[in-house]
Amino acid sequence: MAFEDLKENTEDVQDKVKIYLESHLAYYKLWGFKVAMKSTTLIFKFTLILLCFSMVMIFGSFAAAYAFGSLFESNALGFLTVGGIYLVITILLFFIKDKMVEGPILEKFSEIFFND
Repeated sequence: MAFEDLKENTEDVQDKVKIYLESHLAYYKLWGFKVAMKSTTLIFKFTLILLCFSMVMIFGSFAAAYAFGSLFESNALGFLTVGGIYLVITILLFFIKDKMVEGPILEKFSEIFFND
């Protein structure tokens, strides 16, 4: 009789462990899906904004180059001036890239991954 009770308890424990593992597996699948979707949508939004901003910059650069060209009476000098402005901005961004890029990106992805 004690052996039968022990056998029933063992089967009950096995069933509960199986249910526990299945529920935790389902939870971590949902958690992984949530993190993947938040990351994907963040990257998609960033790419879309970057694409739109790039189009604005291209047309703005051509307009500025032609404006400088008419000011200097040479389109080549206008385009060189715009290129020089971009070179100066690129050099400045190279020196402050850690504060401007890595920090906010690391903070945003840390918020997504470690929110729960």
